Amino acid sequence: MSYWRRLLSRPLAVVALVWLLFLLILSVGSGVLVPLDPLDQDLLALKQMPSSEHWLGTDALGRDVYSRMVHGIALTMAGVLEAVLVASVLGLSLGVSAGYFGGLWDRLVQQYVSLVQSLPTMLIMLAVLAVFGQAMLPAMVTLGVMGSAGVSRVLRSVTLAVREELYIAAARISGLSDWHIIARHVLPRIAGPVIVQMSLFAAIAVIVQTGISFLGLGVAPPAPTWGSMIFEASASLNDFPWLLVPSGGVVALTVLSFGLLGDSLRDTSTEAWSRPAVRQKVKAREAVAPTDVPADSLLSMRNVTIVVDGTHGREFKADKLPARVLVKGVSFDLKRGETLGIVGESGSGKTLTSLSLMGLLPPGVNVSAGTAVVAGEVIDLSNEARLAQLRGATVGMIFQEPMAALDPCFTIGHQLAEVLRLQALSESQVQAKVIELLEQVKIPNPDEVAARYPHQISGGMAQRVGIARALASEPQILLADEPTTALDVTVQAEILALIRSLSQSRQMAVVLVTHDWGVVADICDRALVLRHGEVLESASVVDLFHRPQHPYTQALLAANPHSAKPGDVLPTVDEQLMTLTGGAA
Repeated sequence: MSYWRRLLSRPLAVVALVWLLFLLILSVGSGVLVPLDPLDQDLLALKQMPSSEHWLGTDALGRDVYSRMVHGIALTMAGVLEAVLVASVLGLSLGVSAGYFGGLWDRLVQQYVSLVQSLPTMLIMLAVLAVFGQAMLPAMVTLGVMGSAGVSRVLRSVTLAVREELYIAAARISGLSDWHIIARHVLPRIAGPVIVQMSLFAAIAVIVQTGISFLGLGVAPPAPTWGSMIFEASASLNDFPWLLVPSGGVVALTVLSFGLLGDSLRDTSTEAWSRPAVRQKVKAREAVAPTDVPADSLLSMRNVTIVVDGTHGREFKADKLPARVLVKGVSFDLKRGETLGIVGESGSGKTLTSLSLMGLLPPGVNVSAGTAVVAGEVIDLSNEARLAQLRGATVGMIFQEPMAALDPCFTIGHQLAEVLRLQALSESQVQAKVIELLEQVKIPNPDEVAARYPHQISGGMAQRVGIARALASEPQILLADEPTTALDVTVQAEILALIRSLSQSRQMAVVLVTHDWGVVADICDRALVLRHGEVLESASVVDLFHRPQHPYTQALLAANPHSAKPGDVLPTVDEQLMTLTGGAA
């Protein structure tokens, strides 16, 4: 979706743009759309309410309010345009150059900005008007100069951040001149903040110009300006308050429109550059049942390949890179009541493999090939709708950070009940089931714990709650992503014993993602060794520990700190691998 389409998808932005466009049409077409002269006086029609002849009524001199308001648009917007142009040119030049070049020039600009911001803007403008008489141009130019200080400070901070981007460094290395880099790379990147600042400054300029005209300065009467109309309305406020509605309303709506437009532009610009990666839609494939699935298998994964798309989840196709394979051809089988450990270093693809079954891969990361067979049903892992049906029902998951998995705003009981209510249980059944789940995960005083908030329980108890929530829908398969990493040793043993007990009592298959060989030895029946997204070895835990076949598995076991002698230097996995393979890691 393009920048402007995202902007127009915001209702407030559309309302603001429609109002400003309406003013523009009125101003440009005033000769056709305004039948009466704004200076004509009708002494027989003083202070009249809206009618078919005078659409917004008349003022104290019988002049048509609608005509005066429409003709005031050009005078007001001309002054706003003058101030915005000066502020944008001066603020952009000073802010970008100071942020990009830094050094002495940056310090000088900052001193200038501090000096300008310390001066009272309105007093300076009144002094200019005293010198130049009723000329509005010098006053609005002065406003632009004074406002450029704040604009330059904002743009300087944005430029400082952009200057540190890697593509700026690459442009410098390529030999491009500084001004070329600013024009081609920096300015497009900060275009959003520039537009936002100008939109907000335009709202300020409308208020300032209206205030000057209200004081009787600037454009001389009887020329119609919004400020002079408000002044005239204030004089008749007691006996004819309607007169303030059109003039005050048009100023308020215009200022509000510029403000809303600025907010919408800011949000759209921020979204364009720092929004979460876009989830790419992948067309679901027709799932084909693998022919080599064992009859007693509850879960079988076949040739699962996971890639990050070429745009890395972004919408900017100019940044597109070749797709990168993260997990390649992973296959395994899992029986009821069996626990499979997936072992490997960080970045080996352990977590991605488990998340693919839950349909929880990060945006921009997709399953490009492979199927899963769950309880005899063939599942296409690119079919997000089907995976959503499995998630929480057939397949449950325990996450690595127990506290991060709980919402701090709700009690433990509320968060468990939220899952149970999806099962069409009565409220009394839900509350009873909450207590039952907490008892099943060996939490003492379950009634008290259910009434507590996450910050009121320990990390080990929070992980037990996470297990209880995963079991709430009675899944057949439980995925555990390093469930004991954030816990101390004693609590780790308790959680592992609990997972093993629940697996045996419920005949639930468990996929345990870990990097700890001790955990694998403790509760796993079989293990899968991953490196760089590929399965290097799959065997029973006994065979893996006593008869490892692959050099990488041997290197991992040799690098286990539990088997090292005190005082010995523990070799790294790469060192072990080079030793075992004769230097070919």
